[in-house]
Amino acid sequence: MTAPKPIEFLKGVGPERAKLLREELGIFSADDLVNWYPYRYLDRTKYYKIAEIGADEGYVQFVAVLQEVKELGDARRKRLAVKAVDETGEIDLVWFQGIRYIKPNLIAGKQYVIFGKPSLFQNKINFAHPEVEPWNPQRELKTGLQPLYSSTEKLGHRGLNSRGLERVIRPFVLSPDFQPTETLPEYIRHDAKLIGLKDAYIKIHAPENQKDVFHAQRRLKFEELFFMQLMFARQKVANKSRNRGFIFGEVGVYFNRFYNEVLDFELTQAQKRVVKEIRADCKQGHQMNRLLQGDVGSGKTIVAVLSCLFAIDNGYQACLMAPTEILATQHFQGIRGYFAKLGLQCALLTGSTKKSERNVLHEGLREGSIHLLIGTHALLEDVVQYKNLGLAIIDEQHRFGVEQRARLWKKNTLPPHVLVMTATPIPRTLAMTLYGDLDVSVLDELPVGRKPIKTLHKTDSHRLEVFGFMDQQIGLGRQVYIVYPLIEESETMDYKDLMDGYESITRRFPLPQYRVSIVHGKMKPIDKEYEMQRFLRGECQIMVATTVIEVGVNVPNASVMIIENAERFGLSQLHQLRGRVGRGAEQSYCILMTGHKLSHEGKLRLKTMCETNDGFKIAEVDLKLRGPGDILGTQQSGVLQLKMADLAQDAQALAYARELAIKIVTDDPQLTDEKNVILRQHVLQLQRNHSRWANIL
Repeated sequence: MTAPKPIEFLKGVGPERAKLLREELGIFSADDLVNWYPYRYLDRTKYYKIAEIGADEGYVQFVAVLQEVKELGDARRKRLAVKAVDETGEIDLVWFQGIRYIKPNLIAGKQYVIFGKPSLFQNKINFAHPEVEPWNPQRELKTGLQPLYSSTEKLGHRGLNSRGLERVIRPFVLSPDFQPTETLPEYIRHDAKLIGLKDAYIKIHAPENQKDVFHAQRRLKFEELFFMQLMFARQKVANKSRNRGFIFGEVGVYFNRFYNEVLDFELTQAQKRVVKEIRADCKQGHQMNRLLQGDVGSGKTIVAVLSCLFAIDNGYQACLMAPTEILATQHFQGIRGYFAKLGLQCALLTGSTKKSERNVLHEGLREGSIHLLIGTHALLEDVVQYKNLGLAIIDEQHRFGVEQRARLWKKNTLPPHVLVMTATPIPRTLAMTLYGDLDVSVLDELPVGRKPIKTLHKTDSHRLEVFGFMDQQIGLGRQVYIVYPLIEESETMDYKDLMDGYESITRRFPLPQYRVSIVHGKMKPIDKEYEMQRFLRGECQIMVATTVIEVGVNVPNASVMIIENAERFGLSQLHQLRGRVGRGAEQSYCILMTGHKLSHEGKLRLKTMCETNDGFKIAEVDLKLRGPGDILGTQQSGVLQLKMADLAQDAQALAYARELAIKIVTDDPQLTDEKNVILRQHVLQLQRNHSRWANIL
């Protein structure tokens, strides 16, 4: 827009409605209003005869004469009842609210255009609260697509329901005063076959047909995706030119000894490729910012160890930050053995670390005798100071906020190289959006000897068969997980389900032949750790647990994962839980237990799990089912405030926008070419609106 026009000065708004629009929808200006897009459209192109209208129709419109207009009921339960007729029949219209405003506009004997959703009441079709407009034979009947806008109850009471918003927005975008500033240069619009911005706003808010909607959505979706990718691309270029990084020039003694003498298995080709990518990054003299995606069991930890050794060989320290004590402890227990063989020291710092241990640890960090520090967010505390931190590895990074991660950058004179790891497979479209400013590496193969986990769906009626299978596996010396859901809103019920399940299992698998362990969130950490260690040592054959074992437990001997009430889990969580087995060379199984009644979405989730072990395919289905916000949680919501684009459906548009953005920034990093001046102006405006991008230019 040429200037942000305050919302109260638009026709049909005024000070009171403007205040509500600000409070309820965050709409402050005309710019905000035209970016409040319809969520769908009603087709107003067809006119029905009354005899054609059925109770199961969607919204319909027809032309009829009003025969009777009368108020019925007492003062407490008043309603306005109207009979409408055409040459094919008659139908009832009824209003329960706003009667004193509606009645004066309805005159018996006159012809009206009536629009609404039919319903069945006492075996008769009627319309509750339809829209009714006088029909003027001198003008065309109202046709086209009617936009539907999200509103709120408070706005509805002030006449700004969906139709009220349309009455404000439509005249504004069709008026000569509406002159939005074009944001895309002509060469981009020509190459991408996009309509202009003004045309897009008119067609999205006042379309004549579906073709208008298609072209408007295509332009506005591209706008969102392109500028997001343009800003990511510029940030990446700026980081590489501005953020100098430590140079790890040597592949030294520790790296080579570990690779040649300590490592007792062959790395996958994917692991070798990723290690080369990390080494190349760390030799360039700018800060590495790399995302490492790897499915459960793909070997991210070994890549992390090799990266740490690369830093240590060049005289630097490293740290590894995990979201939970369980996961941090698992990393520590797995890595310290490797480091001990090399004569290197690694330490663990969590909220449970005693003060006396902390003092020794802090001293070791400052003098450089501790080469690797593993821990939780406790690593971010100001008191944690390194002699020379060169590499920061962040595991399951989506559980940490942007500000938390940034605090690691201040632990040295130059920011350390950053390797972000996730075992949650992220769809390509989401990775391009959320991590557009990072380089991405993918571990897309499992270590040699790992057999794909067989996944089966069983209902409660097959429980005896499942118990028999457990017996068979335990007889072969294997161990079994049984997991119950844990949903915070119903923690009491979940706890009861868990305890009922535990009692049922101990009756079926009694002492002394069997030993059953139990782990849940209400236990003290020390008790939880004791039970997990007991299971790890093979002292019990069955672990009954809640989702606390989703991450952090690595028991190669466990070959069966039984997930109770599997329909209550999301796809990503089911996949993470399944990844707790299949860590040894033996065939492993995941059994999804449910009742007989399943929703369509529930059936699709279970079918997907049974058909594939590929976490990236599962993540794509999950994205389509739940959307990006639910997958990532609220911490990343600020990054994904897309009003028009849909990452699950618009993958092709996103890929094109990214490719174009990278090309433009490569050729013209500062957007100073004459043809890109429009882009620079809009980027500056976006930066002023969104502080996340404030450090790009």
